[in-house]
Parts: sequence; structure tokens; C-alpha cells
Amino acid sequence: MTKPKLWTKNFILLAVTNFFVALNFYITMVIVSSYAMEQFGASPSAGGLAVSIFVIGGFIARLFVGKWMEQIGRKKMLFIGLSLNLIMSLAYLVSNNLLVLIIVRFLHGVSFGINSTVIGAIVANIIPQERFGEGIAYSMLTVSLATALGPFISMLLYQYGSFTMVFVCCSGVALLGLVCPIFLTTPEIKLTDQQLNSLRGFKISNFLEIKAVRISLVCGLIYLCYSSIISFLTPYAKAIDLSMAASFFFIIYSGIVLISRPFIGKLFDLRGENYVMYPSMVSFIVGMFMLSQAHNAFLLLCSALFIGFGTGAIQSCSMAIALKDAPAHRKGIANATFMMFTDFLSGIGPFVFGIIIPFIGYRGLYSVVAVLAFCFLVLYFFLHGKNAGRSKGIDASLGN
Repeated sequence: MTKPKLWTKNFILLAVTNFFVALNFYITMVIVSSYAMEQFGASPSAGGLAVSIFVIGGFIARLFVGKWMEQIGRKKMLFIGLSLNLIMSLAYLVSNNLLVLIIVRFLHGVSFGINSTVIGAIVANIIPQERFGEGIAYSMLTVSLATALGPFISMLLYQYGSFTMVFVCCSGVALLGLVCPIFLTTPEIKLTDQQLNSLRGFKISNFLEIKAVRISLVCGLIYLCYSSIISFLTPYAKAIDLSMAASFFFIIYSGIVLISRPFIGKLFDLRGENYVMYPSMVSFIVGMFMLSQAHNAFLLLCSALFIGFGTGAIQSCSMAIALKDAPAHRKGIANATFMMFTDFLSGIGPFVFGIIIPFIGYRGLYSVVAVLAFCFLVLYFFLHGKNAGRSKGIDASLGN
């Protein structure tokens, strides 16, 4: 039987747009805490707030964009988000105090929330159902590539150039992202009058897809752990004299994600989510423990392998779980639900971790995060894993 086509023009355009949106995000994310502390004399907790407020902005945007995109059109909503992304990227260049920086970060986060939610919803509707896990995994590869290139570019420009060069680069990437969707021809979802009426008002169902909440919570908690790397790897590496090795951390991280994700997506489609989630969460835990004990470049970069495999697999598998059973007109809300949990929990992470670092240090932080990740593995079993395993067994017994 011939497989339905996955690599269409629209799929490729959305993947490229998603890459530029994610690259813009990661270029700024890894240096903002350092920028706030060095340029404006901010404390570690205030520097963490400058990181966190971006994700809080994205969280607030997702509360509304899930239903707004269905009402005004997904492509129009995407252009609104991409335009705001460019404006806020340029605004970093004129931020002259900590308060202005925090406001810019918040609005930049709003743009990211709009863009990633709309792109995810469109992608989910054009992927053939038979290749859903594989399609989500491939679409997330562009984010993985941005995860590697963004921090690498940012840290390179920071070490050998200036913060201004970082923000100019960020603005150029935002402009490229705005151009790509011009050629997008994906059809809009036509809603019935009943579906349009259901999106009006302030009902919980207009903001959350209840079926997606449990897996979104688990993935969000893993991203709370991961936010400790995004926000504090740079000062941690500086403290242990491994800054040069740390500049390659995300290259290694992304490399393993790029290699593993296509296989992870196919395994998800063939065997079910537990065959992906349990090994990937164990890998993440091992990687965080290795990072906490890193005394040389070898161990630091080995931790990137385990963390990269774990985070990449958890993210794509969790998103596929959240989206696969949602109706076409609610995939935007399901995607928004997933992103709200990951945004909010990863958003509060840097602020909370910034408060406890003075008491336990960076090594202590990553040790605590490894323990938390183990607790979240147990939580996955109770919230989703045991039922997913049972339903997969039922399907197999029925010959499905």
C-alpha cells in the first residue's frame, strides 16, 4: 500500500517558517539573562525574570490565539504574529533599561506564542493520519536545528562581537520568517455555524482541550527542568571554566535529536507512545545527572547526548499525543493547550531556579533537576502511561 505524501510544498514552507521562528527565539534566549546582568546590573533572579517573562507572554497569547485563529483565519493570524516578531526583535536595539527590556521580552513572547500555535495547528491538519507521529517528528526537526544553531550563533556573537550584533542577527532571522508564508496556499478550516458559536464566550473549552491536559502537564514539567539549561548553562560553564565546550553543547544536543527523531516518529506510529516516552525520560534523567557532575568537556558534552535524545523524543511524542485525537477545528486549541503548559512551566523555571542558585549553586541546581525529572517519570505513568499501555494492548488483541 502506497504511503500518503508527507513532504508537500505547504509542509516544507511551514517547516522553514517554524525554523526561523525558533531560531529567533533561541538566539535571544541564551544571552538575555547575561545581557540583563551585565548591561543593567540585574541580579540572577531579575535576569531569570527577563528570560521567564518571554515565556509568560507566549502563555497569555496562547490563551486566546487558539480560538482567534479559527475566527479570523490562520494565515492572517500567522502574519500578525510574524510582524510583531520582527518589530520586537528590532526593539532590543533601543532597550535602555531593565524595565524596557522586560516589556520587549513580554511582547516578543506574545509573538512567539501566536506563531508557534498557528504553525502547529496548520501542520497538524495537513499531516496524513497514518503518518502523524512521523510528520510531527519531522516538523519538529527544524526546531531541533534551531536549538543547535541559535545558542551557538548567539554565544559566538556574544564572545567575539557584542550584544548589538546578536540582536541585529535576531532581527534578520525574523525578517526571513515573515517572508516564507507569502507562498503558503494551505486552505483555511471552514467552520459550521455551530462550531463558530461554540468558540464564542469564555468557556473553558474555548481555551483548553481537556483531552490534551495530562500529557501537556507532563511535558511542561520536563521543560521546567530543561529551562535550567537554557537559562543558566552559560554562567554554569563559565563558573567551571568550560565556556568553550558549552558553546558546542547545543550542537551535540541538536545532532542527536536530528538523528533520532525520524525513527522516534515511526516507532510512535508502529508501537505506541510508551515505547518512546519511558526510554526518553530515563535518558533525560541520566543526562541531567551527568551535567551536574561535569568536571571536564567530555562529560559536559556527553550529557548533551542524553539530554538531547530525551528532550527531543519527549517533545515530539507528547505533542503527537496531544494533537492526534483532536477534531480538525480544535487542533489549534489542542496545540495551544500543549504549548501553554510547556510555556508556563518553562517560563517560571528560570525565575524559581534563579532564586535557589545562591543557596545550592549550579551543580546543586542540576542535581535537584535530575531528581525532579525522575518524579515526573513516575507522574507520567499514573497520568497517561498505564492507560496508554492498556489501550495499545487492547488494539493489538483486536488485530488493529
